[in-house]
Amino acid sequence: MSTQTLPERTGITTFQGNPMTLVGHAVAVGDAAPDFFVVDASMKPITLNDVTAGGTRAALLIAVPSLDTPVCNIESRRFNERLAEFPKGVSAYVISMDLPFAQKRWCGDDGEIALGMLSDYRERSFGHSYGVFVKELALLARATFVVSADKKITYSEITADIAQEPNYDAAVAAALAAAK
Repeated sequence: MSTQTLPERTGITTFQGNPMTLVGHAVAVGDAAPDFFVVDASMKPITLNDVTAGGTRAALLIAVPSLDTPVCNIESRRFNERLAEFPKGVSAYVISMDLPFAQKRWCGDDGEIALGMLSDYRERSFGHSYGVFVKELALLARATFVVSADKKITYSEITADIAQEPNYDAAVAAALAAAK
């Protein structure tokens, strides 16, 4: 793990009205999507190249603090319901600091959750690379990013308050546009 000092930003998001500090590099629409290192349910390492299938599909990356909280549960289920709108050229993943075992438990055995689940618990790589690691909570901020097949950021939203839901329609529209 790197010991470099990462930038810290304030004034972007709050948690229940309390200001939070985001650690990591800010990304903006048009930027090259930063690489990251997370793990899936089997503890297999997953990178940007994996979620974009080697640059052949777009990816909707949904950062949440923890699946075991009410808003994260609602958000993840709503995005899961909207997957039917996505063509094969788009993949969608929830990324949290939850352990892969907790993510797997949250998904259950009934197969109703089709979203990919990725954990940033090991290195905080996604949180730092996308500037959404919350210093005070040691969790990810609520954020959505769309990465095109050519690995450019085409959509970015960090909610004004971590306890509020994202703009589902805008994120889905951006994912659909990135699939073209």
